[in-house]
Amino acid sequence: MELVIKNLSKTYANGVQALNNVSLTIPQGMFGLLGPNGAGKSSLMRTIATLQSADEGSIHLGNLDVMANNEELRKVLGYLPQDFGVYPRVSAEMMLDHIARLKGIHNREERKAAVEILLQKVNLYKERKRNLGTYSGGMKQRFGIAQALLGSPKLLIVDEPTAGLDPAERNRFYNLLSEIGDNTIVILSTHIVEDVTTLCKNFAVICGGEVMLEGAPRQAMHLLDGKIWAKAIHKSELEAHRSQHRVIATQLVEGKLSIRIVSEENPGNGFEQVTSNLEDVYFNAIQSKMDLVTL
Repeated sequence: MELVIKNLSKTYANGVQALNNVSLTIPQGMFGLLGPNGAGKSSLMRTIATLQSADEGSIHLGNLDVMANNEELRKVLGYLPQDFGVYPRVSAEMMLDHIARLKGIHNREERKAAVEILLQKVNLYKERKRNLGTYSGGMKQRFGIAQALLGSPKLLIVDEPTAGLDPAERNRFYNLLSEIGDNTIVILSTHIVEDVTTLCKNFAVICGGEVMLEGAPRQAMHLLDGKIWAKAIHKSELEAHRSQHRVIATQLVEGKLSIRIVSEENPGNGFEQVTSNLEDVYFNAIQSKMDLVTL
């Protein structure tokens, strides 16, 4: 089964064009969606999840026309938005049981088993009787993950899912997502490039509502082989380097600024060639969009 998105466009009432002719084919497995804040990632996922309509285009999950059959899509969808609320005076166990009913799990014993398994997977089983209002931010995020997984969805959408999670919880969550990705289409929206490199078979970079790049992370990492150069400079020199080179990344290290540039040839002047990575490819794609905007 594949999720096929064709020529999807969306402009909000305030005139902001959130999506501009987006086309993607997303196979089974983990698919990373990379982009800066305001790039259109959340707009795309909300449209796929039938929480908002598109102005143009189509979405198909296998043979299902998503835009024409919202309710059918929701039966096989798991969705974890970036920001979500909880009922503060209801326990995690009771809330998951209620959501399981809504997802069509009517057998009581089946519901109980499904809820217990998920609470164990997200490490909340010992806290299952506590009201959600007493949970920390990380615990609420783990609860959100559990509700998204109820009903064994065929399509799982998670928007910046590791916000508020400590490193151990983050690893546990990603191990869980990888396991689910064996039999499910999982769309992972994030700004953490390393997560996409590690977890995803395929990915896309979206910026300004447009798809700038898509493919397999391992293959994309080689797009800039031999073209990335780095140098440590004083902060006061940055603008001069920007005027001379295509600067795609900067990082402050011990009071000095380390910059990375893209160049077909050796730029000289103290630059050293370094191994390219997916972060370079990502920043170069974003910079390409910015260059188009400023033309």
